[in-house]
Amino acid sequence: MMKITALCAALALLGHAAPAAAAATEAQVQALGKDLTPVGAERGANKDGSIPAWAGGDLKAPPGWKPGQPRPDPYAADKVLFSIDASNADQYKDRLSEGQLALLKTLKGYRMDVYPTRRSCGYPDAVYANTRKNATGAALAANGHDLDKAVTGGVPFPLPASGAEAMWNHKLRWLGEGRIERYSTVFSQPGDGKFVPLVQDQWTATPNGNPAGKPMPEGDGVEYRLLNEVVTPAARTGELILLHYFLAKDNDAWLYFPGQRRVRRAPTFSYDNPVPGYENLLAIDQYPMFGGRLDRYDWKLQGKQELIVPYNTFRFSDESKKLADVFGPAYPKRELVRYEAHRVWKIEATVKAGQRHTFPKRVIYLDEDTWMMLATDLYDAQGKVWRVQESFPYTAWELPACVYQGYIIYDLNVGRYMADNMPQEGKVDWLAGREGRIDATRFNADELRRAGAR
Repeated sequence: MMKITALCAALALLGHAAPAAAAATEAQVQALGKDLTPVGAERGANKDGSIPAWAGGDLKAPPGWKPGQPRPDPYAADKVLFSIDASNADQYKDRLSEGQLALLKTLKGYRMDVYPTRRSCGYPDAVYANTRKNATGAALAANGHDLDKAVTGGVPFPLPASGAEAMWNHKLRWLGEGRIERYSTVFSQPGDGKFVPLVQDQWTATPNGNPAGKPMPEGDGVEYRLLNEVVTPAARTGELILLHYFLAKDNDAWLYFPGQRRVRRAPTFSYDNPVPGYENLLAIDQYPMFGGRLDRYDWKLQGKQELIVPYNTFRFSDESKKLADVFGPAYPKRELVRYEAHRVWKIEATVKAGQRHTFPKRVIYLDEDTWMMLATDLYDAQGKVWRVQESFPYTAWELPACVYQGYIIYDLNVGRYMADNMPQEGKVDWLAGREGRIDATRFNADELRRAGAR
């Protein structure tokens, strides 16, 4: 059992352990930007100084870099402090998840190279201002899991009083107004390790990233919209999927298959249903790390701890790298993945009485500086770790914000992994929504039919 570190006195005074969610008082909000960062993280260093104080983040791009160019690693000169493998994993178990320990002990040669911690993440001032408004104005619905109100372009609950509130911070973490990307999905093949990647173009509209601080929900209450088109392999070229994620109702999804030449609405595209074409390695609500509604689980906010997690993964996420040079038969090349010690919020999700889910329990770790989901352990009905997930965050200086595209799922039961939304051999335009390169009319079923007919 991992040790949960005690929250600092300021956080305790804010009532983070409160059993019922409630908006923060104005007096509590005064801690934001003082003892706490503007999005609710502890500003100070940890006791031994291995996690430094937050000083605003490293949001400025390296000299000469422009959006669209390969993203350099600003911390390339950093040296490995220590490595964790099967031989010394127990020495660090208080700063590892149960799933991470399982990977270290079951995957031959698997290791975690740990670097100095850099609290590189931050957001624009508009995000901080909207977050401050949300601290006293955002609220969950009476059911305790849907979002009732907040303003766009900010963290909804910087002082969370429940696990559900913390999860909404992840779901609505600021990623800008929309992006266009080409990415790959790698399905591991034990043995010779050879794989054929699934390559897709994706358009993502995130209206709740609007920094103007507009009231939510607006219009049809959408959380975000996705449109995907398969590029390769040839047998799947031209497949299309359109997804609408909502703040307070189940997802809508439409699929187009070139061989059938028709658009089909998916009857259910949520929860633990498998994603079509993903070799039964991805449930719908595992994308990206977690997505969809919260209504089937009870979400318990257990407090904070220090965890060793992927962070500042510029080297791994380098678009100029070849997929074959990154992904091995059992895991990605370990020397490419940078780990750091960070404080994280720990949330335990257990399926509600009367509900069902393939994963009866999930343990989730959210970065305190960004609310990104950095690691997740998913359990089977016998209480054993089944799947282990990690994301690969880095700073998108053009926004500026810390983001992740890629995330990985290890399935311990079948001995395979799936690396999804991988940027290698791809590209991403984080400014597409802001600068008008995303056409909002594309995100409807009629447009999907027209696109498929071309």
